[in-house]
Amino acid sequence: MPPETRYAKSDGLNIAYQVVGQGLPDLVYVPGWVSHVELAWELPDLARGFQRLASFSRLILFDKRGTGMSDPVPPDDLPMLEQRMDDVRAVMDAVGSERAAIFGASEGGNMSMLFAATYPERTTALATFGSTAKRVYSSDYPWAPTPEGRQRAFDEVERMWTTGLDWEDIAPSLDRPALEEISRYYRRCASPGAAVALMKMNTLVDVRDVLPTIQAPAVVMHRTDDRDANVDEGRYIASRIAGARFVEFAGADHSWWTQDREAIVDEIESLVTGVRPASEPDRVLATVLFADVVGSTERLRELGDQRWTRVLERFHATVRRELERFRGTEVDSAGDGFLAVFDGPARAIRCALELRDEVRRLDLELRVGVHTGECERLGDKYAGIAVHTGARVASLAGGGEIVVSSTVRDLVSGSGIAFEDRGEHELKGLGPRRVFSVA
Repeated sequence: MPPETRYAKSDGLNIAYQVVGQGLPDLVYVPGWVSHVELAWELPDLARGFQRLASFSRLILFDKRGTGMSDPVPPDDLPMLEQRMDDVRAVMDAVGSERAAIFGASEGGNMSMLFAATYPERTTALATFGSTAKRVYSSDYPWAPTPEGRQRAFDEVERMWTTGLDWEDIAPSLDRPALEEISRYYRRCASPGAAVALMKMNTLVDVRDVLPTIQAPAVVMHRTDDRDANVDEGRYIASRIAGARFVEFAGADHSWWTQDREAIVDEIESLVTGVRPASEPDRVLATVLFADVVGSTERLRELGDQRWTRVLERFHATVRRELERFRGTEVDSAGDGFLAVFDGPARAIRCALELRDEVRRLDLELRVGVHTGECERLGDKYAGIAVHTGARVASLAGGGEIVVSSTVRDLVSGSGIAFEDRGEHELKGLGPRRVFSVA
């Protein structure tokens, strides 16, 4: 019998989850494209995989927003990786899990990578299978499909979702009845519109810059002839995560549970149960936001000391109110400038937009810079190259402008935030960097 399905609240949405087993380490399974926590137990091979994972862990299963038993989302409101991380945190909080190993399969892998980098204090280990770092071709990532190829895939899924979508590329080792069983499962996981919307979201993902910041022990697994994700993508991911082990399995199935399931779970068990408790991490992937008032010296001269002091007090109160609203943390403030950190770049940008508008009511103009990168955490302070990069990016902004690094632009794909290319700039002491302004 499947375990009981419960719900956790995440951004007002109900996220369905189940808990299986009572092992000492917690293990969160992040599914691929679409899932259904109850119907998954009707697939015998997948159910055996879950049972084996639960034999050495407390296994936490969930449906991503928009799929399975979790609340739906409008097809034109694509869930970002940032929101999906919120779903994982909400489920972990609901079951009282402070730290867990994360196992991400297929597109669940890139979200797992971002989670491990952003929340090192909550991630004991990271395992991925058949995952990618990017889903659209570029000269420095040649294994991904072209935009035209992805569009053909969107059209095919929507046209043939219920009438004969070919699942052989997912699990070519299976016979026809088993493939039809998987086809029925996927059709009940999501509507055609939701399935295509999630594919489009995945197409926008690019976590390459995140990989070097992952600190958790990691194993990256891939099949040699995977038809959906090239094995070289797995090698690329493993080569950029410090200390990660790459394990290659023979075969062509993209689904982890249909070939060599026991050997794959062996790798996960070895990783999860063999990890020693980690010390409190002093490095974390964070989004830094720098902002300062444009023309503050002129305003001081115009208003005088007393009136300018009152304006600054209102300015600081406005900043702190908006930081609390968008889950930002104040790191430093001096006069008319401040530094804050966020656990997601989209939240940082939206906070910056609100701040810009609110500060204008004080007859002030802000310039803002946003960057995401690995920071050194020194108590309540943050330091490192990412902080310096954020400051340099902010220096490129004009009055009322929000300028972001290319890393931020890549990570918020699918958020609906539009950007204008500001070109490549030489950042003092840091080399050239492409930046964008928020449109």
